Amino acid sequence: MSSENLPQSPEQSPEPPPRKPRVAVVFGGRSSEHGISVVTAGAVLAAIDRTKYDVLPIGITRDGRWALTADEPERMAITERRTPDVEELAESAEGGVLLPVDPASREVVYSEPGSVPKALGEVDVVFPVLHGPYGEDGTLQGLLELSGVPYVGAGVLASAVGQDKEYMKAVFTSYGLKVGPYAVVRPREWEQHPSAARKRIVDFAGEHGWPLFVKPARAGSSIGITKVDDLSGLDEAIEEARRHDPKILVEAALRGREIECGVLEFEDGPRASVPAEIPPPSEHAYYDFEAKYIDSTPGIVPAPLTDEETAEVRRLAVAAFDAASCEGLVRADFFLTEDGEFVINEINTMPGFTPISMYPQMWQATGVSYPELVDRLVGAALRRPTGLR
Repeated sequence: MSSENLPQSPEQSPEPPPRKPRVAVVFGGRSSEHGISVVTAGAVLAAIDRTKYDVLPIGITRDGRWALTADEPERMAITERRTPDVEELAESAEGGVLLPVDPASREVVYSEPGSVPKALGEVDVVFPVLHGPYGEDGTLQGLLELSGVPYVGAGVLASAVGQDKEYMKAVFTSYGLKVGPYAVVRPREWEQHPSAARKRIVDFAGEHGWPLFVKPARAGSSIGITKVDDLSGLDEAIEEARRHDPKILVEAALRGREIECGVLEFEDGPRASVPAEIPPPSEHAYYDFEAKYIDSTPGIVPAPLTDEETAEVRRLAVAAFDAASCEGLVRADFFLTEDGEFVINEINTMPGFTPISMYPQMWQATGVSYPELVDRLVGAALRRPTGLR
């Protein structure tokens, strides 16, 4: 039999390459930290491994529209003392992105008025780099849980606790972590009984001394905070804080050094980075928004602490992570008081990820580069089951 008459085996088409996991980086948002969130997203987009992941940037405008944005990290930086805005990056002034609401589908859809909605493909994991309310406070996390989409970072409860400084301190106290003296002014009290609220704060200052720090209870990036040296500045400070949150936190000033420590979730559990110290800024009254992001007051990494102090603050950082039931990552902020005691000030469940932010700097000094940090966070989210856990 000639070779021409032999049965021919069908040609084997090459196997298509496996689909890369698709990461939706969600940023911006309705809070006063909108611009810093955009800067953080730019740094994440620049660092994420494009050979390993497909990336879909989604910006949320200040009025809440979900927009498909340009994948151009170089446009997402602070320039001329000004933070960027999602509206400047949006591909359309009216188009909107819709996440799936059915756990059986992870298809993302883009629509514009007068046009047929367009499918953008499935999303495997969301990297939410929003800061503040409407993003870091459990609201977005709840939406993603309903949708069945994995996401980076803390879940609903931990996000809410980490955003509300009053309840954060209550949780820490219940777990034996020491917090500084504070008082809370709720919206109804200030609106209906301002004289009584004012007297209570003055009594608090009489017990703990001036200055006091007046801040929004549910905001970050040092926005809305005022250092108050005496009674004459109190009402103005309260109104400034109320521009960002109707609930106000009043804290006594703690004398000591500001120490920060990063926590990252590894396969075997959370680990703490080497700590950093935030020295008093020379041109600012305290470590405010301008000092943090505009003038970029540099931190000291690693912090000049004794071995015993370093071990203790790392232990306390992980303890705070566990107390609030966190996942993924946390930056824990402490004061090392003059009597050598660590007092926890707060945690950030989605700390700043800008190139000058302390969280990535601390991990880089610990041996985890920025790209590896992003990869670890995405990998942990992909491994983590959605729903109650």
